[in-house]
Amino acid sequence: MKVLISDNLSPVGAQILLDSGLEVDIKTGLAPEELKKIIPEYEGLVIRSATKVTAEIIEAASNLKVVGRAGIGLDNVDIATASKHGIVVMNAPDGNATTAAEHAIAMMVSLARNIPQATASMKEGRWEKKKFMGQELTGKTLGIVGIGRIGSIVAARAQGLQMKVIAYDPHMPEELVKKLGVELTTLDEVCRKADFISVHVPMTKDTKHLMSTAQFKSMKKDAMLIDCARGGVVDEEALYEALTAGEIAGAALDVFAVEPTTRENCPLLGLDNFICTPHLGASTSEAQENVAVAIAKQVSEYLRTGVVSNAVNVPSVSSDVLSKVGPYLTLAEMLGSFHMQIAKGGVEEINLEYIGEFEEQTTGPITVAFLKGLFTPILQDAVNYVNAPLIAKERGIRVVESKTGHSDDFTSLISIRVKTTEGENTLAGTVFGKNEPRLVRMNTFRLEALPSGPMLFVYNKDIPGVIGALGTTLGKHEVNISRMTVGREPEQGRNIILLNTDSTISKELLKTVQQLEHIDDAMALVLPHYAEV
Repeated sequence: MKVLISDNLSPVGAQILLDSGLEVDIKTGLAPEELKKIIPEYEGLVIRSATKVTAEIIEAASNLKVVGRAGIGLDNVDIATASKHGIVVMNAPDGNATTAAEHAIAMMVSLARNIPQATASMKEGRWEKKKFMGQELTGKTLGIVGIGRIGSIVAARAQGLQMKVIAYDPHMPEELVKKLGVELTTLDEVCRKADFISVHVPMTKDTKHLMSTAQFKSMKKDAMLIDCARGGVVDEEALYEALTAGEIAGAALDVFAVEPTTRENCPLLGLDNFICTPHLGASTSEAQENVAVAIAKQVSEYLRTGVVSNAVNVPSVSSDVLSKVGPYLTLAEMLGSFHMQIAKGGVEEINLEYIGEFEEQTTGPITVAFLKGLFTPILQDAVNYVNAPLIAKERGIRVVESKTGHSDDFTSLISIRVKTTEGENTLAGTVFGKNEPRLVRMNTFRLEALPSGPMLFVYNKDIPGVIGALGTTLGKHEVNISRMTVGREPEQGRNIILLNTDSTISKELLKTVQQLEHIDDAMALVLPHYAEV
């Protein structure tokens, strides 16, 4: 079997593949048409961030069995199309956490002591000692936005510098964060109290422009911002305004909304109180070797033995088990994603009840699929079918499974209750026919919805005209409704409406919907896509 390495990869990765008996070709810098022409020759493809594995490439890849990404991010892979063609997509999510955290610390120190600016000044022949007065880190407060794996490493390093650390992360239990010696608080408090703020969250619909005008205005005048996470989390236009207006003292970015980044597409690069690097967070020899070793071993093992590791689209189960529970894996992942997007507060406990014809089935993989779906909206590509249970354990989440032999309404039903610090929700789902996932209950509402793709979820009063107003509003914004489901609670005089849409609901449109008469609340959801056959 043949493997193509199409991006720059540490040589140790290629050697591992060769030592396992696979043929390896290294062809980097391929144009899309060149890759499309040769991809039918290969069973495996190993990439980093440069190669774009588009639907067109996948359609041409007649023999491809696995795509391995040496790193975390999978923005450059069309996972839905790969899944449709039975291609396993793997990543290496753990290889560069330390490197990314250390880069954030380096950026903070560079900001505090004006190191890049002073270096440039000296290289231009000047000695401007007074101009580059800095500040100590000792005794200062570091605010961390997102205290997951990387954020917690940053916290430990900062504590070693005798800094006080506070954090904002609505999905982390307070008890767990306290064990790190970190105070968990709100985003407003982080912005108001911190001398330095370091961002460590993935780019999602909820985190886009998380740091914007309101946050910058509430920060200290001498505060500084660091983002080594994902481009787009920081509103670059708002940051430019804050820096030029003196609302904050400085900023350092390693990631940008548009990359490669130049003066033409990012005016920030022209400011003296702004420093930057070209997405170097994972760029150390140690990190690149770690991810190369990890992905080479995973790809090799899958092609030789069929064992799946760190896959984002296929659970690590045998083909026999997969044939029996496969449709319920899809359903569980959808229900997990739905739960997280409607939840308020940090998750504390999950109760999964398998009802009906599950007594003789292996349900562990279904639970794992649910956990992957639960964490994906907040962690994105950093979660997969292998590490999802570990993430739950690390976050102190109690997971309880039970089986009940009889269901009054359905042959098989999964009922999942998620308890958070601010309440709980129960979702129940089943599979119609051979493989059609359906959400059939949400708390006290009964319905029959396809929990797939972009959706609009609405609580409303049970009054005529609401559905018409919704349709008209979405139509004015050129959003097409592909499916609609209504759940009623007549005794309370309220409904829920679930609309499947052809495009994602924007924040602006969501605000418009929330202001409609008789609408109590509305949420925009993005769930895993289900390909109807």
